[in-house]
Amino acid sequence: MNAHTPIADLEVGFDVPALPGMREDEIQTPCLILDLDALEANVRKMGDYAKAHGMRHRAHGKMHKSVDVLKLQQDLGGACGVCCQKVSEAEVFARAGIKDILVSNQVRDPAKIDRLAKLPRFGARIIVCLDDVANVADLSAAAHKHGTQLDCFVEIDCGAGRCGVKTTPDVVAIAKAVDAAPNLRFAGIQAYQGAMQHIDGFEERRAKLDAAIAQVRDAVEALKREGLEPELVSGGGTGSYYFESESGLYNELQCGSYAFMDADYGRILDREGHRIDAGEWKNALFILTSVMSHAKADKAICDAGLKAQSVDSGLPFIFGRTDVKYIKCSDEHGVIDDPEGKLKVNDKLRLVPGHCDPTCNVHDWYVGVRNGVVETLWPVSARGKAY
Repeated sequence: MNAHTPIADLEVGFDVPALPGMREDEIQTPCLILDLDALEANVRKMGDYAKAHGMRHRAHGKMHKSVDVLKLQQDLGGACGVCCQKVSEAEVFARAGIKDILVSNQVRDPAKIDRLAKLPRFGARIIVCLDDVANVADLSAAAHKHGTQLDCFVEIDCGAGRCGVKTTPDVVAIAKAVDAAPNLRFAGIQAYQGAMQHIDGFEERRAKLDAAIAQVRDAVEALKREGLEPELVSGGGTGSYYFESESGLYNELQCGSYAFMDADYGRILDREGHRIDAGEWKNALFILTSVMSHAKADKAICDAGLKAQSVDSGLPFIFGRTDVKYIKCSDEHGVIDDPEGKLKVNDKLRLVPGHCDPTCNVHDWYVGVRNGVVETLWPVSARGKAY
């Protein structure tokens, strides 16, 4: 299929799962649908929050991998740009005209560094994370070769236990090396505490962030003493953004899943002890699935199995239903407990996936639905861009 083929010329079932104007019950399944009213409400809410707290919001593109969703986040939510995890993701957003792109990860492979250094030619500010002084020379050489500038964040491991340095002297050493390197610019700190995002209790999450904030504050003060005050201190996720924004230290958020809301994030609790998908955020992303067998009286079989979703964070739940339950899956089948036999073949159900990010990455399209009618189709633009 030509990427520029007009939607009206596409064929349902061959090219796309639906076309604008179709009813939701006519959509081919399994596929991803977006409740546009819920999505827009989430995007506006985060945008209003960030603005009220004097924060930039850099929406996390690894969650949705969609240029269209990112542009909605910019237009309705005031997002300043996008986070990506891989160079190939960043290339998609740069080619689409996004002007402020952070690769919130390390880039060490020579070919990837070379590709990264070309991206400012699209007119975008490109930021990359570092946690090793040895990375500085390679990034500098590539940017010099292509006549570009790369901005750099020093990444702090503030609890996730993945990339990032642990000590303030290491932060300062890398920042000084970047500051002295041709075609590089020290722009700030990457400090995302990913390990606590899904801790259920609000106070337990706060305690983890308090420790991270103390660590980051020490690094910022040391950098200031060296004349290297960070322009940006960036981090914060759907489970923690209120802590970073109230810290007086961070000035940029990187929230992603708030826009779609999945089952795993939905379980965590807000300040009042309520699930965040019961008030703070709305479920906007669903796997639409169809019942294809009811040969067993108490079980329905649907067409959304492992190949339609990621279950690393648990099984999906059936939205708006308490009488039936999704209980297990194999490659192409989902098993639904239906003790009263209420479901019928070809009935359609909305599933809330356990983990939205890897679920979105196995689909080609988002079908945008409003009031039960298909309004738009958006490609999952950076699907499969994992390198």
